[in-house]
Amino acid sequence: MSLADWSRLFALSLLWGGSFFFVEIALTGLPLLSVVWGRVALGALCLAVMLRGQWPRGAAVWRALAGMGLLNCAVPFSLLAFAQGEISGALAAILNATTPLWTVLVAHLAGAEALTARRLAGLGFGFAGVVVMAGGGVGSPPALLACMGAALCYAVAGVWGRRLARMGVRPLQAGFGQVLMASVLLLPLWLWFDRPWGLAMPAPQVWGALVGIAVLSTALAYALYFRLLATAGAVNLALVTFLIPVSAAALGALFLGTRLGPAHFMGFGLIALGLWAVVRRPEARVKPA
Repeated sequence: MSLADWSRLFALSLLWGGSFFFVEIALTGLPLLSVVWGRVALGALCLAVMLRGQWPRGAAVWRALAGMGLLNCAVPFSLLAFAQGEISGALAAILNATTPLWTVLVAHLAGAEALTARRLAGLGFGFAGVVVMAGGGVGSPPALLACMGAALCYAVAGVWGRRLARMGVRPLQAGFGQVLMASVLLLPLWLWFDRPWGLAMPAPQVWGALVGIAVLSTALAYALYFRLLATAGAVNLALVTFLIPVSAAALGALFLGTRLGPAHFMGFGLIALGLWAVVRRPEARVKPA
């Protein structure tokens, strides 16, 4: 990957790492579907303003965006919000870092990426680092399965979304289209289950968290996501989920006074080794004269 792609990857890890923090706050004052629908609806509004009317066009494009809205937003956002009702956002982020493992398998089955021994070894190192960082934290089986299901959805979406670039859909258009379609798909479920007209007025910090997750962790994040998908590929893009726990730990240490233990530093080292193994290019061999 280029230096610009690495910069976008680290920025995306910060934005999505913050999403687990925002969701944790938002869930203190709103039901699950209200948090998820508010995230995608406000995110779609932000992206619509940024596009200034240059929206995606064509029935085939919108069908592809509906698939992305389901796989990359509606289902995984709901699964992770459900999980965060029972486990911490940090543990959810760590479990979400299994996405590259799923992506390697999905991309191989779809014929989109080569499944090499080096890539598998690199992902193995990265996954080992995530396990070390988890520090033995245990949550309820439904919450853990929900996180794994969300990771699988992200993996499938990463491969599915590559068709948007071939259709000529620009990154910002793709981000807008998928969150708009997710909000449309979730709207009847939100109205039926949460009955928003009967909810109590949330506290200011809950509103702040909802705006943060919509503007920063959704609108801005997906603008970066689709640009990286087009330039770096699905497998390299999925490496952001290895960096999210790192970003979460670093932000906690800087702003919340969280103490980092030996397990965190060991995990950081393994993750860095895995990233290097997955993305490095093999050196060209000089043919003998």
